[in-house]
Amino acid sequence: MTRTAQRVPFLDLVALHEELHGELAEAALRVLRSERVLLGPELAAFEQAWAEAVGARFAVGVGSGLDALSLGLRALGVGPGDEVLVPSHTFVATWLAVVHVGAVPVPVDVSPSTGLWDAGALDAAVTSRTRAVVPVHLYGHPVDLDPVLDLAARRGLAVLDDAAQAHGARYRGRPVGGLASATAWSFYPGKNLGAVGDGGAVTTSDPEVARRLRSLRNYGSTEKYVHDEVGWNSRLDELQAALLSVKLRRLAGFTARRAEVARRYDEGLAGSGLVLPVTAAWAAPAWHLYVVRTPHRDALRAHLASLGVETGVHYPVPPHRQAAFAGTPAAAADLPVADRLAREVLSLPMGPHLDEAAQEHVLDAVWSFRP
Repeated sequence: MTRTAQRVPFLDLVALHEELHGELAEAALRVLRSERVLLGPELAAFEQAWAEAVGARFAVGVGSGLDALSLGLRALGVGPGDEVLVPSHTFVATWLAVVHVGAVPVPVDVSPSTGLWDAGALDAAVTSRTRAVVPVHLYGHPVDLDPVLDLAARRGLAVLDDAAQAHGARYRGRPVGGLASATAWSFYPGKNLGAVGDGGAVTTSDPEVARRLRSLRNYGSTEKYVHDEVGWNSRLDELQAALLSVKLRRLAGFTARRAEVARRYDEGLAGSGLVLPVTAAWAAPAWHLYVVRTPHRDALRAHLASLGVETGVHYPVPPHRQAAFAGTPAAAADLPVADRLAREVLSLPMGPHLDEAAQEHVLDAVWSFRP
């Protein structure tokens, strides 16, 4: 087994952009030669294509994934004093968006085997103040949405699913993105569909929600210098929209390549002692991340780094342990699964440009570890 260092990047964006270089350059030049850099034809074309790709009627491009969550909640009528159920194990943006609209994040712990919500745990967390739930399709694996949607329908709740890591994922044969009241997306560069800078979108099939989103992203205005509500400045610009359109045409192929990387990991790590990802029979994950678990996470990560293998930890500090939420009721919540996952999760290199030779080096490096 290998004992030599060979750099394996966690995600190879250089290779991605090199493969698409000609198309990306052409799209960028088209924007530079146009008269519009905001709210123009590139954005309109991308919004239409993205909505169609995820099975929604509308897509509204915004400035970031966090803005997609915040504006999505606002457009669904969530505001000051409302409670919003959020997963205990997620990127902090899921919680921050709730606070940004004046609402209160109420964490619900996740399944220890998947890191995702079990709908059965949600019902007990609903109170008379609960207004919405935010399921997170963590690491690119869909949440079991049907029970969540059934609960929401029974209790009169809005559902904004956080699909920041789920571009291209499918749930029971249907694409994630057109199944809930609205879906929030991030186009951060490292996402499966990533811009060259920040960006985001909200997809929905509700025309009133789409109308509110278009107003909220543009200073509360749908007519120049006429402002009907207090809005944001959060617009996906023409350049990012044009580049995303190029990448969207390749998303299905890149998703298939990620799935092949995941398959090789599943086979190559069987019997290694690591807890491997669980894929539900009804899910087709996007494989944004390939996350293993071990109580020896930090030692394994140091060992892999010594051999040139870059890894990530998603996430080392759960939201309820962050200083941003100190002194809030959420900080005192008993969330043992989230605390354990934060100690054990390790993300291995993943992406459509991780070739077999580099992945073999990762596998050899893992097997050479002695706790």
